[in-house]
Amino acid sequence: MSFKWPNKGSEEVLDYSLDWSRFLRTSETISSVAWSINDEDGVKQSFTTPNTINNLTHGGDTNSNTVATITLSGGTNNTTYKLYCAVTLSSGYVAERSVTLRIKER
Repeated sequence: MSFKWPNKGSEEVLDYSLDWSRFLRTSETISSVAWSINDEDGVKQSFTTPNTINNLTHGGDTNSNTVATITLSGGTNNTTYKLYCAVTLSSGYVAERSVTLRIKER
């Protein structure tokens, strides 16, 4: 399943989140989060602070018991990025969702 975030300007520094609460079973929480991104060749790469891949910069990430958040800056105008959020849950289960982000000057 792939989600889509609102467009981002290349000069903006913004937080983007994925809410996992509808996916979680009763009393299950997020234990850890790992972010990845497709590079310019479409190859999935680990995306950690302060990595810059294809001009998009990972500025940090946080998570609560139900929401994973990443801070992003930069990016190339008219480029659509595909990011992945993998969560490890308190039950030990691991799940991943992909999300697209388009860089579009306002």
